[in-house]
Amino acid sequence: MFWFLLIALVAVVGAVTLAVIGGTERGPLPEAPQDRLDVPLPADRPLGRADIEAVRLPMTLRGYRMADVDDILGRVGAELAERDARIAELEASLAGAQAARQSAARHAATPPPAHPPAEPMAPDGSASNGSAGSNGSAAPAETEDEDEGEGA
Repeated sequence: MFWFLLIALVAVVGAVTLAVIGGTERGPLPEAPQDRLDVPLPADRPLGRADIEAVRLPMTLRGYRMADVDDILGRVGAELAERDARIAELEASLAGAQAARQSAARHAATPPPAHPPAEPMAPDGSASNGSAGSNGSAAPAETEDEDEGEGA
């Protein structure tokens, strides 16, 4: 029994050795995949949702590579800060435009004076510039006196 186990152990070790060094019909083992980020984030445009969802971090013995995680989080954080600053800038300009519009609307809603300013009267009771009444025609003072005399 001992000899059988020893021969089986030698056969297994030999098979593994041949597989590792490429002694099979498929050829040598393929190279180990590169332990770096496969799809880097685009540098020429802002990140989108699809870019973040497409990121696949390479695994190491005890998790993810810290450098890759730090790079991605740094890039995402910087872009979020830029977007937050742009949003705050746009909200401030919108608030200023709305305040200006409300101020203009309040100013336009103020009613004009009810009566136009009265013209100064001459000592004889007629308008000082001899202009007409409300219909724009000039009426001499004598005409009004004649009309009063006829009706009495």
